Amino acid sequence: MEKVILLMAVFTTCCSIPQDLSGKMLTFPKETDTDHVKLMTPKTRFQAVTACVRSFTDITRDYAIFSLATRTRINAFGIFKLEATSIRMLVQDAVADFPELSIPLNKWVSICGTWSSETGLTQVWLDGQPSSRRFIHQGEPLNEAPITILGQEQDSYGGGFDLKQSFVGMMQDVHMWDSVLSPCELRRYASNRNFTPGNVLNWRAMEFQKIGKVQEEDNQDQCTA
Repeated sequence: MEKVILLMAVFTTCCSIPQDLSGKMLTFPKETDTDHVKLMTPKTRFQAVTACVRSFTDITRDYAIFSLATRTRINAFGIFKLEATSIRMLVQDAVADFPELSIPLNKWVSICGTWSSETGLTQVWLDGQPSSRRFIHQGEPLNEAPITILGQEQDSYGGGFDLKQSFVGMMQDVHMWDSVLSPCELRRYASNRNFTPGNVLNWRAMEFQKIGKVQEEDNQDQCTA
């Protein structure tokens, strides 16, 4: 009987069905070095990336917003909140910091990060407003099977989590594209207005696995009669 249960658990994990998370949010209720959400990312080669997340938190320390790792590049692509007023982009283990980008507390905010291997440029969009563009890494595409994590920063492939880098709060509307979105598309995402869903990760058709106390809940902006 135990073997049957184990096989069912493995089948459920490996063969998950995409879910429409429209009107839903993921709640990360505690500081931990274990709890996270793993997003299934079948694509293995990226010449460019745009990743967007809406988040709500009251924590002021450093924390991970989006973490994509490969076996040879732990920080293959990541968005990280650093100190009180900075956001860090990570691409192919290279780093670019964007100072004076303050994420408001106790408020939903949209955060997007972009990168192109052709130009080597990266940029942050906060609530539809762009940062300056910075050089980070050029010429080498992401070219391995990725593990994408919400709620933790990967310091090893799919693990190596740090309690003091964990996200505490809520996330929703996570999307990822294999291109750099236009400014108009990025502003449409920020205003939640007729934007094109991600062709790599799509909140409306998401395959994911929750680990620990992470909860899937109705978005608190939703009202019923």
